Amino acid sequence: MSELRNPAADPFARDVYTVSRLNLDARAILEETFSTVWIEGEISNLARPRSGHMYFTLKDERCQVRCAMFRMHNRALSFPPEDGMQVLAHARVSLYSERGEFQLVVQYMEEAGAGALRRAFDALKGRLDAEGLFDAEHKRPLPALPRCIGVITSPTGAAVRDILSVLGRRFPAVPVVIHPVPVQGAGAAEAIARAIDVACERSECDVLILARGGGSLEDLWAFNEEVVARAMHRASIPIVTGVGHETDFTIADLVADLRAPTPSAAAESVVPDASEWAARYRGFESRLVAVMGRALAARRGEIRMLAKRLVHPKRKLFDHSQRLDAAAMRLVRAANAGVRAHRVRLSTLAAPLARHAPDRIVEAHRSRCGTLDARLRRAMRVALTGQRARVNALERALGAFGPQATLERGYAILLRDDDRQVVRGASEVRPGERLHARLAQGALDLDIAAVRPDK
Repeated sequence: MSELRNPAADPFARDVYTVSRLNLDARAILEETFSTVWIEGEISNLARPRSGHMYFTLKDERCQVRCAMFRMHNRALSFPPEDGMQVLAHARVSLYSERGEFQLVVQYMEEAGAGALRRAFDALKGRLDAEGLFDAEHKRPLPALPRCIGVITSPTGAAVRDILSVLGRRFPAVPVVIHPVPVQGAGAAEAIARAIDVACERSECDVLILARGGGSLEDLWAFNEEVVARAMHRASIPIVTGVGHETDFTIADLVADLRAPTPSAAAESVVPDASEWAARYRGFESRLVAVMGRALAARRGEIRMLAKRLVHPKRKLFDHSQRLDAAAMRLVRAANAGVRAHRVRLSTLAAPLARHAPDRIVEAHRSRCGTLDARLRRAMRVALTGQRARVNALERALGAFGPQATLERGYAILLRDDDRQVVRGASEVRPGERLHARLAQGALDLDIAAVRPDK
């Protein structure tokens, strides 16, 4: 029996595999059995050679598996893979035959769980912050005592019970309107945004509470959606958020006019404590009664003083008559004193005015004008005498050097007969030409017989 169990006892029963055949058969069995699988794990030992392929290990708490992602697939990645990142991969189960290593050939990969959500949260937060949706200038103050409070939350969750309990305990007189919405899952964000718009359109509430209980990041994701942030930003009513626990923080908390750590704290922030308000109003009442008592006492004292000072009208009339006489006498004395003062001033001003009387000024100007007239006449006579002497001298000089004097000394002026132009040289005349000679006495008409040059 031992020989039958031992493969070496029957040499004809051996089927010897090569290493290559074994690895190839094992790879075929793996690929036919598993086809493609979805797998989640943490990236480690990430390598990026120049070929563009990626090689890494996916691991969990207990095991790990080698992975390869070829260039044609990793080009479509929407994020840069890094060591320590939690991912969800769609891969083909295979075996690298050359090394006999079990591996996954990854065809698609995305961030898994909270990692992807946290990245989406940070991206939306940065974009909305750049647009100014979180700025303090957009925060509206809450009313001191609202007429009505709107609550946007799930109608069956613990948050609505906590809010109603706190509001009923602190200020039960304020009415509350519940806007029921789903607070997680598909369509929750759109439902919350519609509820905010409807509450603002109805305008029956002075403040809105947007709340839900605690949960994971995935559970609270409806409050990280852009549609909710946009609706809160355009809302015309102040909004207080109470989402999750104190450590939870959402995009809605950043846009809200006030962020409360829990739904109960949100309820406490929108209404005052009724007992504190009652005590406050009792204090106001006591102070008002005391102030009114002091004011009435003061008025009573004034009335008593006025009653003591009250006199008979006839006596009052005599007093006023006496005061009128005294005032009339003071007025007469003041008028007389004013008249005397004006007379003194008038006499003071009359003396210089007499020195500057118009008739004296006119006489002085008339005398000066006479003097100036005499001086002007003398200057004109002297100037005319000098001008006459100059004219006579110029006339004598003109007579001595004028053309007539030259003619008197035996000279003549020759003129052309046709144009009466003066002839200055023999070259200007031709034989047979007719000239006109002007003498000191009379004139001659000459016919030129011959012309001799200057030389």
